[in-house]
Amino acid sequence: MGQHVSRTDFEWSYTAEPHASRRKEILKKHPEIKELFGNDPNLIWWVLGLVIFQILSLCLVRELSWLWVLILCYCIGGTINHSLMLAIHEISHNLAFGHSRPLPNRILGIFANLPIILPFSVSFKGYHLEHHKFQGDEKLDTDIPTYLEARLFCNTLGKMVWMFFQPLFYAFRPLITYPKTPTLLEIINTCIQLTFNFLVFYYFGGKSLVYLALGSLLAMGLHPVAGHFISEHYMFERGFETYSYYGPLNCLTFNVGYHNEHHDFPYVPGSRLPKVKELAPEFYDDLPQHQSWVKVIYDFITDPAIGPYARIKRKHAGFAKQE
Repeated sequence: MGQHVSRTDFEWSYTAEPHASRRKEILKKHPEIKELFGNDPNLIWWVLGLVIFQILSLCLVRELSWLWVLILCYCIGGTINHSLMLAIHEISHNLAFGHSRPLPNRILGIFANLPIILPFSVSFKGYHLEHHKFQGDEKLDTDIPTYLEARLFCNTLGKMVWMFFQPLFYAFRPLITYPKTPTLLEIINTCIQLTFNFLVFYYFGGKSLVYLALGSLLAMGLHPVAGHFISEHYMFERGFETYSYYGPLNCLTFNVGYHNEHHDFPYVPGSRLPKVKELAPEFYDDLPQHQSWVKVIYDFITDPAIGPYARIKRKHAGFAKQE
């Protein structure tokens, strides 16, 4: 089953997350970066085009053999669904219509959610913004694996299995570790999504529904673009908790690879994040970074020094008071 991971606990930090302080330093030296703040209207058209492409592709998929369905849902459909997930990530920061128009952003997010099958767009916003504000918090940052995950998937084979089913852990972990009362918009998101799923099944058949659903699962697991889930915050070098990737797959993922830049400036849309690095290279060039998401996945699975425990955590304030 491969080597057992060398870590037996997370890396605990007793200092604040690094992005707020670095943001102040960068803006003090490069105030012109503020000009990059704001929404990116092109995001709206990208979402519209990707969703329409996926819906039109169902006309072809229903006529194909199961073998071709599996090939296409991994290579094309899943990749597009993953791009839509990262569009939802952009939308969660109100980067489509701007901060003054939150409802249109939520509606666009629900629309982008349709081909993904699992309703998550509205709930993702709340959890993701807390991930930014409370990075590493043992309760509020639900991006961090649980102790159960870390203990169960603690060798090479286990990490491969965990990586394959990562989208399920990613989706359901917050519901277990940090449940919230569903909001009206979340209920609407779920109802619209279930209606869409039924219509796909009714008009295009089960093969088309599987194409969308399995594509979402595969593209968030053992898939090149899914390397960003590991590359962003898993500790490949001790003491560093956020990493950027500057490779070509950024063109499929709304530049999510520019992750240090994104956490430093979450109000800058992905299309302008390369400009942040260009304006302030002295703050980013010397930080540890990744060159390949495929290599990130390979190293995560095979290197005993890396695994679900390789995350920096911080005590939750409420828990600290109880101690």
